[in-house]
Amino acid sequence: MTHSAITKRQHHSGNEMTLTTVPKVRLYVERPETESWFVNVGHVTDRGRWRTAPHAHPDYGQVIFVRSGCGVMNLEGSSVRFEGPCALLLPTESVHGLDYEMDVDRWVVTIERSYLSQVNAKLREFTRLWAQPRVIPLSYARDAASGFLDVVGKLEREVAEKPLGHVAGTEALLTSLLLMLARGTELEHPEGEAGSRNDIRLAERFRDLIEQHYRENLALQDYASMLAVSLVQLRAACASAMGQSPAKMIHARIITEAKRNLIFGDMSMEQIAFGLGFSNAAYFTRFFRKEVGQAPSQFRITSRQQQ
Repeated sequence: MTHSAITKRQHHSGNEMTLTTVPKVRLYVERPETESWFVNVGHVTDRGRWRTAPHAHPDYGQVIFVRSGCGVMNLEGSSVRFEGPCALLLPTESVHGLDYEMDVDRWVVTIERSYLSQVNAKLREFTRLWAQPRVIPLSYARDAASGFLDVVGKLEREVAEKPLGHVAGTEALLTSLLLMLARGTELEHPEGEAGSRNDIRLAERFRDLIEQHYRENLALQDYASMLAVSLVQLRAACASAMGQSPAKMIHARIITEAKRNLIFGDMSMEQIAFGLGFSNAAYFTRFFRKEVGQAPSQFRITSRQQQ
């Protein structure tokens, strides 16, 4: 089983039911595949109601700025309501579907994965900001929404017109955008001084390795060896940059994938367990119950009822 094997139910006429894969969408907006880019900004002005089925972007992070209107986001199987002005922050790989209500005015900022990691290395709060999908109301300050719109507009022109120094200009504007989001978000801060850039980069590299190997049940020492650092260095970097232990980061990724399989797929507990590197379903069930607070079978029932 691979990342692309996340499935969802699709009902047909009669009693038959087939399985379809949750789409892995390369680009949110139309753009020639031959054109090189690292940030894209699109203004969507569709009239009426607009829906997108659950999907994920493996190579891109997104910020959707909802200037006005409201809707419901299917976020990893849970319904999350949003109302403008707000920002929907969607990290790479997060499974989401969007149901916009009448005439929602929105901008979509799509950021290439490796470039996003480069920008995140500027500030540990950026790394934490992208640690999970979020709905961020832009009401934390009087001028937050208008200020956000101004930066998005400048970023859109910078990307489209490519003036002198547009790479540096794009990075500066994107940094400003993320800083506004970080300031409007409640982020947990560990005690002690802010992490260094080296800590942030190491934590980002570790997170990338988790994405590649979380199904393999590797020991922490295996990750440290691949990163050419000691366990002490890895633990210190993760605590400083992410506010979490390395083991907790691995467990969180496994739980995220387990929830996706339980919500969107029809695999048995044994199939899910083996696909995630567990030796048997009983061990998987104990792990899931400890991390989530309920058995995976009950989580599946409850989540699907909420759908």
